[in-house]
Amino acid sequence: MQGENLTIWSFFFLEGFSRYPRLEIVLFVFSLVMYLITLLGNGTLILISILDSHLQTPMYLFLGNLSFMDICYTSASIPTLLVNLLSSQKTIIFSGCAVQMYLSLAMGSTECVLLAVMAYDRYVAICNPLRYPIIMNRQVCVQMATVSWVTGCLTALLEISFALQIPLCGNLIDHFTCEILAVLKLACTSSLLMDMIMLVVSVLLLPIPMLLICISYVFILSTILRISSVEGRNKAFSTCGAHLTVVVLYYGAALSMYLKPSSSSSQKVDKIISLLYGVLTPMLNPIIYSLRNKEVKDAMKKLLGKISLHQTH
Repeated sequence: MQGENLTIWSFFFLEGFSRYPRLEIVLFVFSLVMYLITLLGNGTLILISILDSHLQTPMYLFLGNLSFMDICYTSASIPTLLVNLLSSQKTIIFSGCAVQMYLSLAMGSTECVLLAVMAYDRYVAICNPLRYPIIMNRQVCVQMATVSWVTGCLTALLEISFALQIPLCGNLIDHFTCEILAVLKLACTSSLLMDMIMLVVSVLLLPIPMLLICISYVFILSTILRISSVEGRNKAFSTCGAHLTVVVLYYGAALSMYLKPSSSSSQKVDKIISLLYGVLTPMLNPIIYSLRNKEVKDAMKKLLGKISLHQTH
């Protein structure tokens, strides 16, 4: 099999959770419910941020982008997972596998950068409120969001371009999706270049944005503690609390997947982490922002009020 190229395989078998047939039905129900909540929650956030004039601010522009990413990220892998959980033939064609790998990497990488951008937005809003409308004007926000997308999509393209050139000695992927680390485990030989690319991209997109987020929050915290009014302090904490919760959930799962030694945990643990990372985090994002944000709650009430009014007429 030495020297065989990935393109020889016209399809791949996804092992997923086939070793645990009783668990598959439970996972199907869990994944389906989480996926539907993800679509509904993130779709609603995008809708209200467009329709409500009070939410047409930098924070909600970035939040809308985050919600769109979450929809794309889950839609890249969860429908395939749902089909395979009920099917005895758990297969995926080569092109579908390549698209899954690219979309998962692109959306995940973009989110890493966007979360750092959102931390900077909160830093300017709290530490420099008088200049906030000037610094974070519409043009700057669109440029920052664009840079996040371009960075994520290009780094993913770089990784996938090299991954697709690596010879594979099998087509049984021990995962429920075409996750790049699971696919690379099929490589006939280890590729130092690919390992280096993965390491450099992981460092650029995980620890560096995390460091920027931490620096932003050190300044934010010191500013909040100097606010004299309790109401002002609580408002500042509530706007940052949602973002910080999402950061901890997202980076916690991402770091455990991409910056750990390959032998430090079993593939079974990797699958569970990947499922939580791919289903639970995108589902929780809109819930976290809705629960902790009065503006989102008010916009939701307004939207529901309009819908009920149209229904009565």
